[in-house]
Amino acid sequence: MKFTEPEWQIMNVLWEKGPATARDIAGALPENVNWAYTTIKTMLSRLVVKKALSEEKRGNTSVYTPLVSRSQARRSAVGNLLNQAFDGALTPLLSFLAEDRKLSDRQRDELRELLDRQDSRKTEE
Repeated sequence: MKFTEPEWQIMNVLWEKGPATARDIAGALPENVNWAYTTIKTMLSRLVVKKALSEEKRGNTSVYTPLVSRSQARRSAVGNLLNQAFDGALTPLLSFLAEDRKLSDRQRDELRELLDRQDSRKTEE
């Protein structure tokens, strides 16, 4: 599932707050986001069509609930990036990130720990 940048902002609010109305979402967006209420409603409708959100009517008000977890969305986004920019190969992506982002010592240690945990899971299987 692909989200636009504005859709990510809305989804982040819903992942943090849980079910919410368009007005709740408008109030929880970052201060630098000054979208009209109708713009938010349009994006919410698109997310419902994409099956990223459910919409439940409560009287005259719609309440939106995420149908996709943050983890699922991230997995999809990284998979799309990997396929589009790195021909599906993980090593060039990791190499790019390590070189371009200039990993700190702490980040390198965290990456080593992640790899070590992965290795230990494989040996347990």
